[in-house]
Amino acid sequence: MSKKTVSVIIVAWNAQAYVLECLDTLLTHAAGRPLEIIAVDNASSDGTPAVIEERFPTVRVIRNCKNLGFAKANNMGIRESTGDYVCLLNSDVKLMDDCFSPMIRFMESHPDVGILGPQMIDPTLQIARSTMRFPTLWNTLTRYTGVDLLFPKPRSSGTLLNSDFDHRETRDVEVLNGWFWMVRRSALHKVGLLDERFFMYGEDLDWCYRFQKAGQRVVFFAGAKAFHYGGASTASSPRFFAFQMERANLQLFGKHYGLLSRSAFWLICLLGNFMRAARYGTVWLFKPSARKNVLPKYQRRIACVWWLIRGGP
Repeated sequence: MSKKTVSVIIVAWNAQAYVLECLDTLLTHAAGRPLEIIAVDNASSDGTPAVIEERFPTVRVIRNCKNLGFAKANNMGIRESTGDYVCLLNSDVKLMDDCFSPMIRFMESHPDVGILGPQMIDPTLQIARSTMRFPTLWNTLTRYTGVDLLFPKPRSSGTLLNSDFDHRETRDVEVLNGWFWMVRRSALHKVGLLDERFFMYGEDLDWCYRFQKAGQRVVFFAGAKAFHYGGASTASSPRFFAFQMERANLQLFGKHYGLLSRSAFWLICLLGNFMRAARYGTVWLFKPSARKNVLPKYQRRIACVWWLIRGGP
């Protein structure tokens, strides 16, 4: 077994139970491999840093005085890390086995791979989508309006959410969603850190885009898997994170496609949120049994519409 050191960076924000389970499974299944674990806490109010220090004394904890966002907190951990490979792990991920060893073997036998992501297993124990395509105005429009759902799979190769890919084979992809990344240190030196202008969301698309521009392959690896609960931190403030997602998309279009495309995306975003709000409102009116579940979704979409009309970021 290769003794390459892995530096694991975990960003935490008010998700103590998930973080503790993540660390427990990490130390259990990666036993015997040189590991450097850094937990960056974004000013959690649930006592997460103290509990980590008590239960996992080998884990280095960095405490932030406020929530600095996903990209900036991860960069803090990366700067302090020393491993041959840097693994960015969401706090609500748990390892099911030693997924690091096959991932490292793959990267060592493919030196042109800069960033690798494993299969995501969701709470239903199914393989979940964990890749997507770079956004364009067209695939964004079809996603926001739901038009992409009308096309059968053979014709869906241009969809934003990569709906033609069942995530059962190893292949190059445009975007690995930012739940579990293994990054080669030497590639990181070429590409640079995450763009801290993205508070949360969008940094994964931006980083994968930059990796490929630097000649580094971005690969989905079906030979390893990990479990992902999903939404552990965002569940505590869904409206705030809905705004952050729209903000990140606007930033991404502005950075890589220019002001005109950003303005066009703003219109698509406004239309999409309005259509979703109308759909949820209709369900609320005509299906009383669904009102409890659909009302928060309706409120988030209306809030996003109002936020965009007022100027967004």
